[in-house]
Amino acid sequence: MTLINNDPDVMEYFPKLQDREGTYTFIKKMYTQFEANQFCYFAVELLETGDFLGFIGMSNQDHGLDKGDFVDIGWRLKKSVWGKGLATEGAKACLNYASTTLGITDIYAIATTINIPSIRVMEKIGMNLKESFDHPRLIDHPKLVECVLYHINL
Repeated sequence: MTLINNDPDVMEYFPKLQDREGTYTFIKKMYTQFEANQFCYFAVELLETGDFLGFIGMSNQDHGLDKGDFVDIGWRLKKSVWGKGLATEGAKACLNYASTTLGITDIYAIATTINIPSIRVMEKIGMNLKESFDHPRLIDHPKLVECVLYHINL
């Protein structure tokens, strides 16, 4: 995961790369969230080979917004598997899990407006644009500050 978090192409729409310590903290947070909620950003492997690809899943987020906490769906995959539909396939599976197993009815996703690949995935999985806004945690990053919030009711 550290290699993925340090790939400038993968992290193009984030303010900075994530080092080994930051990645380890993120993974610990996901274990804690899973224990508490039965969901997190799940590690993803290619079934045929067991090759680690990144993560797809859901996480409790507040993003520092005035919208309160919400369940966010997200993905981060290594570059070599981009364009193969894996983010869409995994995200659809997560929505099904959220609805049928966990009883979650509302899922959100946030992306910078320039992150067209992620916005396309959001739309492919049935999410709808709720609003555009300037993200308070990205004020110091003019290229990234304008964001969109997508939503789906399951």
